[in-house]
Amino acid sequence: MIEEYEKKHNQLIRNAGGEFTVLLRKDGNFPLDKPGKIALYGSGVRHTVKGGTGSGEVNSRFFVNVEEGIRDAGFEITTKVWLDRYDKVRNMAKADFRREVKREARRKRVLSMRICFGRYPHEPEYDIPLDGEGDTAVYVLSRISGEGADRNPVAGDILLTETETRDILACNEKYKNFMLVINTGGVVDLKDVKDVKNILILSQLGVETGNILADILLGRSNPSGRLTASWTSWEDYPALVEFGGIDDTRYKEGIFTGYRYFDTEGKDVLFPFGYGLSYTEFDTVFEDITTDKELIRVSTEVTNTGSLKGRETVLLYVSKPQGKLTQARHELIAFAKTSVLEPGQTETVELEFKARYMDSYDEEKESYFLEAGDYLISLGKGKGGFVPSAIVRVAERIVTARVKNVFGKVDFEDYDPQDKALSAFEDTEGLKTVVLGKSDISTIYPYAEPEADGIADEYLAQATALASDMSNEELILMNIGAFDPHAGIIGMVGNSGFSVPGAAGQTYAGKDGSIPVLVMADGPAGLRLNRVYAQDKKGRPHGLGYSIPETMTPFMPKIGEFLLALRSYKIRPSDVIKNQYATAIPIGTAIAQSFDVGLAESLGDIVGYEMERFGIALWLAPALNIQRSIRCGRNFEYFSEDPVVSGLFAGAVSRGVQKHKGCGAVIKHFAANNQETGRIHSNSIASERTFREIYLKGFAIAVAAGNPVATMTSYNLMNGVHSGEHLDLIEGVLRKEFRFDGIVMTDWLIDGNKREKGSIHPISNAPEVIMSGSNLFMPGHKNDVRKVKKALAAGQVTREQLESNAAGTIALALKFDAEKKREV
Repeated sequence: MIEEYEKKHNQLIRNAGGEFTVLLRKDGNFPLDKPGKIALYGSGVRHTVKGGTGSGEVNSRFFVNVEEGIRDAGFEITTKVWLDRYDKVRNMAKADFRREVKREARRKRVLSMRICFGRYPHEPEYDIPLDGEGDTAVYVLSRISGEGADRNPVAGDILLTETETRDILACNEKYKNFMLVINTGGVVDLKDVKDVKNILILSQLGVETGNILADILLGRSNPSGRLTASWTSWEDYPALVEFGGIDDTRYKEGIFTGYRYFDTEGKDVLFPFGYGLSYTEFDTVFEDITTDKELIRVSTEVTNTGSLKGRETVLLYVSKPQGKLTQARHELIAFAKTSVLEPGQTETVELEFKARYMDSYDEEKESYFLEAGDYLISLGKGKGGFVPSAIVRVAERIVTARVKNVFGKVDFEDYDPQDKALSAFEDTEGLKTVVLGKSDISTIYPYAEPEADGIADEYLAQATALASDMSNEELILMNIGAFDPHAGIIGMVGNSGFSVPGAAGQTYAGKDGSIPVLVMADGPAGLRLNRVYAQDKKGRPHGLGYSIPETMTPFMPKIGEFLLALRSYKIRPSDVIKNQYATAIPIGTAIAQSFDVGLAESLGDIVGYEMERFGIALWLAPALNIQRSIRCGRNFEYFSEDPVVSGLFAGAVSRGVQKHKGCGAVIKHFAANNQETGRIHSNSIASERTFREIYLKGFAIAVAAGNPVATMTSYNLMNGVHSGEHLDLIEGVLRKEFRFDGIVMTDWLIDGNKREKGSIHPISNAPEVIMSGSNLFMPGHKNDVRKVKKALAAGQVTREQLESNAAGTIALALKFDAEKKREV
């Protein structure tokens, strides 16, 4: 029987459903007055995707697909025959895909499981008559993507198939009320169907996805989301963006990612960043701008001018003066959302931001600065462009922070659009102007200041004492995740924890088990745990098998099946069967599309509650990498192509999680983790300015806004150094500049320092990670222990560093343990 917490959490998500969705086109025929006959077409009707795969999978009790949600809302579905015939075509395509994977594995002489990880069959072509009855039809276009593989600009993936295009256009002509629904975690090229009467990005919304669509069709929920990435034709994306190389990937576009590129170049995209419609209409006008030192406040007035209630998002952009550095034409600087407005109702919406959020990075001076001149503040109007509203005048050049370069030089020049951003400063006469001077903004000197107080500093003395008493071998184990020496590759797919069945990993408990452990669960769309487990008569939990991703199961070799069966726990008559049903929340992109950080915090609160319930200390989320290319397979996990959106939403989710005692968020993947192809050894090459203004800025904002207790480094290298081995990145940028005071861990690695076939860069290595100031090399493996022992004996790893790393982890474990005991 479904438990009360599940009902409460699912209802919160359903009630907020429209907030996550983006209405791209409308003709006024929706919402419908009442349920009736409806024709449902497309792969996403029965095979609705609730979220991405890999670490993003959540083992919830149930999931409502579109067919179920529409039927339960009282509609009569008239296309059962079409859906049945489509299922046969789909099953044949899956069988062909499996055969192809096995052939490829034989050619490359590797396991099929390695080839299939993150890969999925593309949408097939077919010819099934569109014979559903009624005046209303919905076509659900669906795509799945996930960890381990990137997407491709081919039919059935980023591009629509001929069948999809044909059927969507036919439905648009055939049915009076027609809506194209996009059930994807990332961009698809809609150029051939862009004029369809009604288009809704449903996204992938977890457990309640099907119910939420039914609510939207009937007007019980009003779409109010905005795009957090630019949606346009594949051909529109800049060719200068390198992607998918297994060795070096050069970020030649510099700071001109996503809308910064399209807007500055003056390119007309299909659906721009920040775009979104509603069933109702709104009018937003600028009211005033004021300053309090470096805090800038902008007041706007929003009126619902339509006939239905709804919410509106206000987006605020800055256009920087062109001086020493070329700037994007507009950059998002702040956003806010109204409450639910009834028709005719007006609300004053206040937005605020710090002036230093407008700064840029000067590599020559190794500092962040505000160029002297006028900073134009504009309201974003989606396809309507920008409305110049006010000017922030910086009287003279102001240095906001003096830091140091940490990434070295690159072998190319960043893309420079030169004077194309200047057009943002047209028609500024008469705008209200506020002035900032040096006395309003203090210069920060992070390398001259003491480090921030640690999250667990009150327990640091005790933790330091415990670490100093440990043997070398214990210290090494404390620096490496607790592991099952027989797990092998299973530890890489989220099964390294043993205190909680299905947990991703945990920390070492000491030789006598006296140190509290930090149990970790994967994310980022909820907790990834075993649904059920057995508890023996001594109260010990036992997972019932291993949580192998469903898409990989058909490729498990016979010996693998045998070994897993051999090691699986055998249920005894005295055992008690228990469950761990976690709530699948919307994917990261959908959360950000709400532009409601309060709602994001509530979703973090859901996860935090379930962490407490199931004994999880650290949730390996939120993920806030920049959606640099629409090809990235994990874009669904990430919030946006914009660092301000990414940072503020990561901070909000972290706050929600950490409302719960003994529970912490782990922001990831630090940093520049923007492709899955060759991810363990790929080298992201970018200028210092690009890394800092685009790929690190979101993490700085997240730390300030959410105070997460942990950070996970990324697999990739950054300008030739693995992020987890980058001393200046971790101890300098993260701890000193961002004032991060938690623990740092790697992503899940086994037996590092090897080179995969065809790669010039090795996998990250435990000894180097330890000496970088990272607290944990996860998930832990006997080979890593052996390497660190050898490095310690050779003087390449110091006991002092081992103790320091261990003390940080132990202090957090002691803090969480004390909090949980106080709660009891």
